[in-house]
Amino acid sequence: MNTNKMTRGFRKFLLLWSGELVSSIGGGLTSFGLGVYVFQQTGSATGMALVTLLGFLPTLLLSVPAGVLADRYDRRLLMMLGDGCSALGIGYILLCMLRGGASLAQICIGVFVSSVFSSLLEPAYRATVSDLLTKEEFSKASGLVSLAGSARYLISPILAGMLLAVRDVTLLLLIDMGTFVLTVISTAVVRHGIETGKNPVGESFFRSLQEGWRAVHTRRGVFVLIMVSALMTLFLGVFQVLAEPLLLSFVDAKTLGIGETVCACGMLVSSLILGMRGIRKNYSRVLCIALALAGVFMFAFGIWENIYLICVFGFAFFAMLPFANSCLDYLVRANIPENLLGRAWGFIGFLSQLGYVFAYGFSGLLADLAGNVSGIGVGRGAARIIQVSGILLGVVAVGLLRMKRVRALEQGSEK
Repeated sequence: MNTNKMTRGFRKFLLLWSGELVSSIGGGLTSFGLGVYVFQQTGSATGMALVTLLGFLPTLLLSVPAGVLADRYDRRLLMMLGDGCSALGIGYILLCMLRGGASLAQICIGVFVSSVFSSLLEPAYRATVSDLLTKEEFSKASGLVSLAGSARYLISPILAGMLLAVRDVTLLLLIDMGTFVLTVISTAVVRHGIETGKNPVGESFFRSLQEGWRAVHTRRGVFVLIMVSALMTLFLGVFQVLAEPLLLSFVDAKTLGIGETVCACGMLVSSLILGMRGIRKNYSRVLCIALALAGVFMFAFGIWENIYLICVFGFAFFAMLPFANSCLDYLVRANIPENLLGRAWGFIGFLSQLGYVFAYGFSGLLADLAGNVSGIGVGRGAARIIQVSGILLGVVAVGLLRMKRVRALEQGSEK
């Protein structure tokens, strides 16, 4: 591939990435705004959790068939349909609010519908990145993709809080719907001039599913990395769930918000570094080092009841995640054929995010149990679970470093 073609591909990627960045910010505005609205209307954290669950599960459960569709049909068209139709769910909630207020049931329906269509995006988007870029550009692209994903945690909460001070949640929903339009336009521009992959004649949908599973399962090194990704989401989910009760045991809500923003900025800094410099070699070693350090910082996060030290270690923990994700992303891409990437990413997305389900379901119960049994309270119980998770993450990193199959992925030997 010549230099000019590589440049055009990366320019198209930047346009596509810009649309996803805007979409991520818009989705974060809606998520924050609906969370505040539901809590104000119901006074219940259960309602907020239900909305979050319905926004997460469809994307997880439909990621596999969405990956097959990404290989059978035009990926850019699927992204346009997913983004455009997901606006229907947000529009439904907005209409209910404009007519006098949306009930919890109506919000759940709207969020569910939006999430179902959004499930088309991830496999198609990931595979499109491979269509546009060379292997040498993967690591740099992964850093930018990570940055776009973290925008909903870095930019959206602050922006949403400012907007809610002057208007109600309907403004946030309107802005989010506007971002859908921008994303569809940017995807349409990128679509022009890219050939659409052809699905093998006569191949059934379930045959495509089997091919996607085989692409992941038969490449043992790749499968190991996917399981590591699942453990990462498990430990990250534990951190997300338990950091708040840990902090709220000795600080107020305002300090909690500032602390969360400072910690999340770790992802921003390292994503920017990756976006500018990338990772050029030793992906498996960088992965193991990043995971080991993340485990150390998780453990340190739970030691002291000191907001400044907690912010330092939280920042450092989140700074390791883009490095780990970038290496995982590259090693997987380099070892799966391009014609199987869409359906493979469907399985990868499903398996790697199973950790969140277990974290959301059990970490709170474990923190309560640890706090009650030892008599140290829920806050310190949460700290203990975070520390145990950090130790386990470090063990995973050390074990991964010793696996020859994973080191062999550096040369794309499983493709």
